[in-house]
Amino acid sequence: MRASARCLLVLVVVLAPLLVGCTPTPPGRTPLVVFAAGSLIIPFGQLETAFEAAHPEIDVRLEYHGSIQVIRYVTDIRQEIDVVASADHALMPMLLYSTINPDSNEPYADWTIRFAGNRLALAYTDRSAFHDEINADNWYEVIARDGVRLGLSDPRFDPSGYRSLMALKLAETVYGVRGIFDSVLRGQFETPITWFWDDGETLISVPELLATKADSRIMLRGSSIHLASLVESGDVDYAFLYESVIRQQGFKMVELPAGVNLGEEALAEDYSAVRVHLDFQRFTSVRPEFTGEPIAYGVTIPSNAPHPEAAVQFIAFLLGDEGRAIMAANYHPLRDPLEVDRYEALPASLQAVVAPGP
Repeated sequence: MRASARCLLVLVVVLAPLLVGCTPTPPGRTPLVVFAAGSLIIPFGQLETAFEAAHPEIDVRLEYHGSIQVIRYVTDIRQEIDVVASADHALMPMLLYSTINPDSNEPYADWTIRFAGNRLALAYTDRSAFHDEINADNWYEVIARDGVRLGLSDPRFDPSGYRSLMALKLAETVYGVRGIFDSVLRGQFETPITWFWDDGETLISVPELLATKADSRIMLRGSSIHLASLVESGDVDYAFLYESVIRQQGFKMVELPAGVNLGEEALAEDYSAVRVHLDFQRFTSVRPEFTGEPIAYGVTIPSNAPHPEAAVQFIAFLLGDEGRAIMAANYHPLRDPLEVDRYEALPASLQAVVAPGP
């Protein structure tokens, strides 16, 4: 399982941008284009196989990116996509509900199902520097040492990137140690990631142009797919990844405390003390700002989806017994209960399996 999963990871890192449209859909089958967060690569690949076996008339075409990039394919590149699955449900109302499709004069989406959670953790291998020393009590000190290479997802494109920044700040409170954030990140970027206190909360500001210095210990990548491959190859010693991805790949893992890993519903108020602002001009109508909250993945059907009926079938399969089993087998169980933010807008066939959200 571990070797095959890693081989699949390497192939998708190389081919992910080319997967949709690389082969024609067979005659008589409906193409279903699904854009998903990179952390869903293993379970969604298995979901594709199982779904097509149950629905041979549908040809699923999967493509993976950082979740912000996934949504930009809808709103900016205006590619027609049937299903969008994001590692952060909050991106849907922020970027899809608030952006109007000029062809229809309607928002690009008007509902989101929160279908899965996760936890942030630190991945490493037996080849990582200080691998025999790092633990849950000293990880923040180890990753700040000279010569230790750290992988981060780019917070401008991927939720695991801005969640990693949140985790470093939350760690200062949990461990009672000031300066963790600065000790890991200071001096690593051409334009620094800054933070300041704002009415009792920490506001982290990510510059529009974010590039590491030539001698930086940090390797920045656009999504968690690429980070996992860097851990596997040994190009980085450690990387912030989701627990599901670390377990799927068979990496070693430092489990972060509940107050840091953004995975516990009961700690929502604690997480909300940290916000990340993206000074990112690509979003002309929205200035993205994310408040710390328990990790929740979201799925929706864009309003301009070319095959909405097939998209509903795919999501119903994901949320049904077989999809639930596939996700659980990949250490990424579905939420219970499943929730939707706008129940009245949800397709009728999905309302039976989803509860109205708060």
